[in-house]
Amino acid sequence: MAAVQKVGIVGAGAAGLTAAILLADAGVEVEILERADAPQTLGSGITLQGNALRIFRRLGVWDQISAKGYPFSTVGLRAPDPAGTVLAVLDDIRTGGDDLPATLGMYRPELTSILRERALQSGAVITYGTSVTGVADDLSDIGGTVTVETSDGGRRTYDLLIGADGLHSAVRKAIGIDVEPVATGMGIWRAFVERPKDVVRTDLTYGGPCYIAGYCPTGPDTIYAYLVEKAQERSQEDGPRIMSELAAAYGGPWNEIRANLDSSARVNYTRFTSHLVDGDWHRGRTVIIGDAAHSCPPTVAQGAAMAVEDAAVLAELLISHDEVTETLWKEFSDRRLDRARAVVGASVQLGQWMLDGVRDADVPGLMHGLSTLLKEEA
Repeated sequence: MAAVQKVGIVGAGAAGLTAAILLADAGVEVEILERADAPQTLGSGITLQGNALRIFRRLGVWDQISAKGYPFSTVGLRAPDPAGTVLAVLDDIRTGGDDLPATLGMYRPELTSILRERALQSGAVITYGTSVTGVADDLSDIGGTVTVETSDGGRRTYDLLIGADGLHSAVRKAIGIDVEPVATGMGIWRAFVERPKDVVRTDLTYGGPCYIAGYCPTGPDTIYAYLVEKAQERSQEDGPRIMSELAAAYGGPWNEIRANLDSSARVNYTRFTSHLVDGDWHRGRTVIIGDAAHSCPPTVAQGAAMAVEDAAVLAELLISHDEVTETLWKEFSDRRLDRARAVVGASVQLGQWMLDGVRDADVPGLMHGLSTLLKEEA
């Protein structure tokens, strides 16, 4: 018998939905509490590395994801010149195994939709328009339960609460973990636009007016393009114009991308942040995973993969153990904390090297070491 029979999950993103699918498949009663009033239909692209794809295959959704997304196994390097000269095309490490592509790009809302439908099919319930306002263990209950207070004035009791509610997690605050994301000094412009026919993988350009100019194909007809710069005050309303001006320094497919950055283009600007709860991710009968527990700049494109890995490992332990004990939590920490720390550290280090103008940094060595680590199952 699983260690829990009724689980509450806060957040209907990739981490929360992955945990819900695995637990519900094992016969656990699962309710997801989602702050948004309805499923989100707008967003940009997401880059999924092989170690995330490995878990999606375990969930039985790989065929759907591969049909909607754009898989590739190389990465290109281009020069910051008017021609966008290709300097190298490198084989990427397949962190999910040799039978999966190294990377897949897709439209984020489509990924969420696939996982959401799979969770509902497994028997999980999703309750929308519900925010968490309080969390308390029921200490008088010998078996151990947790009660959640919600924005509608309701109270719900579970054997375990999983906080998968993102960067500014309400659950993290409610259980007294005071770690918060901190700015790293970089900002990123993102645009979701039509795919130039020459874009068949991620190409990265280092230098020019931005630290990084890159793009990732997200389907047969779409990509998301991004420009990384020093963090500064930026007007979202002027996004298409500003991004187009910055992109003018880059050639190749960027010429077509820039032509699509008109006033109707979906463009947004965010600042890179990072955090890591460097210790236990649980308090009593509540545990946080994914961006609630750790986050990093997207310089190694591992945010989503780390989140779904957290969910998969947690679900595995809850299903295989007979009860929630410190032994279970120690095993969870042993399998997740150092791995998350390595990803956060590498992501921040890459950005800091660029901010500091370090020209002889061992980027290939750092990336190879991280990829080798991530190829091992979580």
